[in-house]
Amino acid sequence: MEESEGGPQPDRPEGQPFKSGFVSIVGRPNVGKSTLLNHLAKQKIAIISDKPQTTRNQIRGVVNLEAAQVVFIDTPGLQKPKNLLNERMNRSVRETYSQVDAIVFMLDASRRIGSGDLFVAGELGALDTPVIALLNKVDLLDERQVEAQRLVAEQLDKFRGLLPISARTGQNMGALLRQLVELLPDGPKYYPDDMVTDQPAAFLIGEFIREKAIDLTREEVPFNLAVQVEEISPREGKDTIYVEAVIYVAHDSQKGIIIGKGGRMLKEIGSKARAEIQALLGSKVYLNLRVKVEKEWAKRPQSLQKLGY
Repeated sequence: MEESEGGPQPDRPEGQPFKSGFVSIVGRPNVGKSTLLNHLAKQKIAIISDKPQTTRNQIRGVVNLEAAQVVFIDTPGLQKPKNLLNERMNRSVRETYSQVDAIVFMLDASRRIGSGDLFVAGELGALDTPVIALLNKVDLLDERQVEAQRLVAEQLDKFRGLLPISARTGQNMGALLRQLVELLPDGPKYYPDDMVTDQPAAFLIGEFIREKAIDLTREEVPFNLAVQVEEISPREGKDTIYVEAVIYVAHDSQKGIIIGKGGRMLKEIGSKARAEIQALLGSKVYLNLRVKVEKEWAKRPQSLQKLGY
C-alpha cells in the first residue's frame, strides 16, 4: 500500500484497469458532510457552520488516488421542507441518487440516531446504488459509546459498509477510500490531477462571504442570507483583484443587522471573508460588499433563479 496524507491508498498493479466514479455524500443537516468533503479534497471547497441549510448546492470535490479518481458530491441536508428553497434543496439531493456509483450516508455519532436518520435510511434502502454508512464525530466518544451507536446504525439498513470516522481528524479516511474504490467501475479520469473542484471561483467566493455572515449574525438571519458575486477583475497596474458582491436578505430589518452600527458588522464580514478569498485566488483582494433586500426570496421562484438556486 502507498501511504498519503489522506491514509493508505490502493496501489495500481501493472495492467490493472483504472477506476473512477461519483459518490454522493448524504445525511441530515449538520452531520459533517462538508467537513468530510474538505478533508478529502485537502482544501476548503465547502463552507461549514453549525446552522442548518448552510449547504444549498451540490459541490463536487475530486480525490486522485494511484489507482482511481473519486468525485465526491456534497449535498444539502435532507429535511422537512418549509419553503420553495427547501423543496429545491431536497430535490437536488434526490437527483444525485441515480447519477452516482455509490452513496456515503453520514450519521452524527455524537447525537442520538433518530427518526430523521431513519427517514434518510429508508430512502436509500429503496435504491440499487450501494451505500456505505459513516458514524462521524467518533473522536468525541469513547469505545463503548461508539459500539453502542454502531449497533443502532446496523438496525437502519443492510449497508455495504459501516465505518466509524472523524471527518475533523481524518480517522479512517483510508479505509473509506479503499471501500469506495472497490465499488467504482473501470473508467477514465474525469478531471485533471490538479483540479480539486469544478466549482467556479465566483461560487466559492460567494460561499466564503455567506459563511462569515452566517457565523457573525443572529439566529434569525442566516436562513435568509444569499450572496451574489457581481464582479471579479484585476486592478490595472496593481497586484490586486477587485471583487464586488451583494449580500441579499429577506427583510428590511435584516439589512441593518448585516450592516451593523456604523457599518462595523459588514466590515468584519468582509475582513474575515477576504482572508479566505485571497488564499483561493493567490492574490491581494479588494472586496466591496453591499447589502440589498430581496423580499421573501426563499419563497419566490424568480428570486431563487436570480440567486442561483
